[in-house]
Amino acid sequence: MTAINFAVIGYGGMGSYHVHNIMPNENERIHVVGTYDISGERQKISSQYNHKIYNTLEDVLTDETIEALLIATPNDSHKELAIQALQAGKHVVCEKPVAMNVEELDAILKVAKETGKIFMVHQNRRWDPDFLITRELYKNHQIGELFQIETRVQGANGIPGDWRHELKHGGGMLLDWGVHLLDQLLFLVDSRIEKVSADLSYILGDEVDDGFITYIIFENGVRAIVEVGTTNYTKLPRWYLKGTKGTAIIYDWDLTGEMVIESGKQNIQAPRPVQAGVGLTKTMAPPSEEATETKNLPQGSAEYDPFYKNFYNVVREQAEPVVKNEEVRQVMVLIEEIFKAAKR
Repeated sequence: MTAINFAVIGYGGMGSYHVHNIMPNENERIHVVGTYDISGERQKISSQYNHKIYNTLEDVLTDETIEALLIATPNDSHKELAIQALQAGKHVVCEKPVAMNVEELDAILKVAKETGKIFMVHQNRRWDPDFLITRELYKNHQIGELFQIETRVQGANGIPGDWRHELKHGGGMLLDWGVHLLDQLLFLVDSRIEKVSADLSYILGDEVDDGFITYIIFENGVRAIVEVGTTNYTKLPRWYLKGTKGTAIIYDWDLTGEMVIESGKQNIQAPRPVQAGVGLTKTMAPPSEEATETKNLPQGSAEYDPFYKNFYNVVREQAEPVVKNEEVRQVMVLIEEIFKAAKR
């Protein structure tokens, strides 16, 4: 087994996370040779790990021992860096979002096709345990056919970092967390999108969105609410899933939650009216104890390889990518539609 020699462009938060937390999991397949960053301080930190320190991008591109590059820089630089790397004969792993828009992505993919080099986007949230539970529920119908999916991430810390506040760098939460949630959704629901409505939040006064909510209707009848918030001092559940035979809830990344499903018992007593404020309701009364049962969430598992193992197999053995470029493109098309819908 011959490892793929990598150089990392951008040794910031995500670049260093790849180097120290993800790539080592495949140390027989992936070898980090060195890093290039415009920050001298980051380069100094990288050198402490015996990485080769590249002084210029040209030094990286002309190093014949380097077979692949990881691009982990601000969003607006992805297109230029990816095209230069591909033209230099390197395979490329790119952090999300892949580019600023569909046009930029198409330009990258054109060069990848011309050069015959592998270009893959690190959509790592396809391996999140909470998503894998949702995928299990969707595929195997433990709560019946899922017809409504609510997926959210919320916090109260505002937009992170510095460049993510700026439009020119592709800042904002739709291009940050939104890319993850939308990629998960489209990877889950294999159906054409029929309708999109959306609203972007600018509560914090930045020129980019500090959150958004979008409502997506698929041709197969599935409805989805996708929400990202950075001004939420108390959070809604990470996932709320409605099926034809029950409901599931996943509260957070700690995987707490449950399923409440119909019991299937016959001749169950009808709900009795309950006091609701200053009135009565039978419609919103809880079902009788016999009508439902509460169960633990199922286990979720990925039937596909981890990202870098898959990347290695794509390069060495022409395996099928877990993250396909046409899927990445569909997400970027949807993001553009969400921006348009919010303006409407």
